Amino acid sequence: MTLVTNRTLLDVAAGAGFGVGAFNVADLTMAQAVLDAARATDSPVIVETLAGSHPSGSDTVFWGLLLRLIDEYPEVPVALHLDHGPTFETCARAISAGFTSVMIDGSLDAAGRPASFAANVAVTREVVAYAHARGVSVEGELGTIGGSKDGTARAEIVLADPSEAAAFVAATGVDALAVAVGTSHGAYKFSAPPDGPMLRLDLVAAIAAVVPATHLVLHGSSSLPSPLRSRVNAAGGTVPSSWGVADEEKVRAIELGVRKINQGMDHYLAYTAGVREALAADPACVDPAVYLAAGRESAQRLLEERMVLFGQAGRAPLYR
Repeated sequence: MTLVTNRTLLDVAAGAGFGVGAFNVADLTMAQAVLDAARATDSPVIVETLAGSHPSGSDTVFWGLLLRLIDEYPEVPVALHLDHGPTFETCARAISAGFTSVMIDGSLDAAGRPASFAANVAVTREVVAYAHARGVSVEGELGTIGGSKDGTARAEIVLADPSEAAAFVAATGVDALAVAVGTSHGAYKFSAPPDGPMLRLDLVAAIAAVVPATHLVLHGSSSLPSPLRSRVNAAGGTVPSSWGVADEEKVRAIELGVRKINQGMDHYLAYTAGVREALAADPACVDPAVYLAAGRESAQRLLEERMVLFGQAGRAPLYR
């Protein structure tokens, strides 16, 4: 077994009560770190990427390389997921390329403002019809998860409304639903230490109760550990202080019904720390094989920790 749908991964996770990390990757080295961590911990995993968010120049090239890499891990149950597909056309391209899951983010309009409920339903329903006819899972979004997905424009947090969740799922047929419950995208989530919980766990519980057959997704949930930031900065970086979501809150969200946990910035920080440390240790080094390998190994260690935290470690046999 290699590629499966998100629905397959998350149905099993729901039955056994664990979460599955969905880890964003920007190049093949990062993707290998994710897959090596899954192999080392005997975990199912979701590899996800944003359209255009890679150095390969072409989605067609990068996506094809991702699929070839996944083929090298036949013992790992893997879903390949398009994160935050902005349009029907982008989702259709990913499906044609071989993705087993896509997210259509209809929560924002073309200008980056919160979209109307009706507009979100319309585009999500269109993607679901197209994807399901081809055996592909679909994730939608309700509310607006704050911060920045690509490091540019920042969106305000608009919390999901439990009363709309059942209507949205009934109208669209999504397999998974990203809910805005207090998280924020990006490496600079919150500029002050929290004086209480970051997540509205009451909203998680309320939404899970009204859409029990739809898998809830937590976006923007990196923790931004200060030791990672310190490693980056000690090796020449200038990452400012920022605070993310505490591990214990993510574990509690999983207990309340969250099944897919999106992470990006934590393993990006770990990867960058490994690269910077390798270059700082040998300033004359110009060999990417050396410093990128250091980044991959550093990211893998962090990813293994996350897989244990989410409860997916040791669960791969459930899919065999």
